[in-house]
Amino acid sequence: MPIKTLRIPTADGHADAFAASPDGGGEHPGVLMYADGFGIRPVLREMARELAGHGYYVLVPNLFYRHGPAPVVELPAHIGEEDRPAVLARLMPLIEAHTAERTLRDADAYLTFLASRPEVAAGPVAVTGYCIGGLLAMRTAAAHPGQVAAVASFHGPVGADGPELFAKVTAQVHLGHAEGDLTPEALGALNQALDAAGVSHTSEIYPGTVHGFTMSDTDAFDASGLKRHWDRLLPLLGRTLGNG
Repeated sequence: MPIKTLRIPTADGHADAFAASPDGGGEHPGVLMYADGFGIRPVLREMARELAGHGYYVLVPNLFYRHGPAPVVELPAHIGEEDRPAVLARLMPLIEAHTAERTLRDADAYLTFLASRPEVAAGPVAVTGYCIGGLLAMRTAAAHPGQVAAVASFHGPVGADGPELFAKVTAQVHLGHAEGDLTPEALGALNQALDAAGVSHTSEIYPGTVHGFTMSDTDAFDASGLKRHWDRLLPLLGRTLGNG
């Protein structure tokens, strides 16, 4: 699947990004993919290519472009448990600086960019995210209810903004939680809040997983969890974007 490097104009400058698209050209439904806190790196390109292979134009922006082009922080090829504390120490100031206000300004720019692309079919888009990107995906869906038809979050802290965020979401939602992130009781409370807000959703704990389970370049990776992620994500996109 072709990969194209991009620069997207935003309210605060230009965000570097890349897009993966299906072979053969044409128009395809758009998907905005938010990376995890480790940011753009080869595994994100692999995942975007995989999704593009199912018929989608996938845009992956550098969340931390205000601090420089990706990779803003140099990462080891494999992020092991021994590396994680030092890497997170460098990344946490960037994550904390990426406020809700910045998220929404950037989301406006990313969705405007998708709508302008000749490769992207007219109509709604989907947003998916990993780790902190899952929260950004929910914020984007809440801010653009007429434009976002589906949102998926994997091992993301989607409840961090409180239940008032859910009240603004009209998209169909899938939440895939790590067993290490959420107790069954916490899952029940989260799902009750989604029900109360009238959100059409599936929300489940992926058995045997820890935070970051979708990312094959980390010690958290779980192959069965990643497969379950695709088994949930692809039907959601097919139902909502008319590409299934």
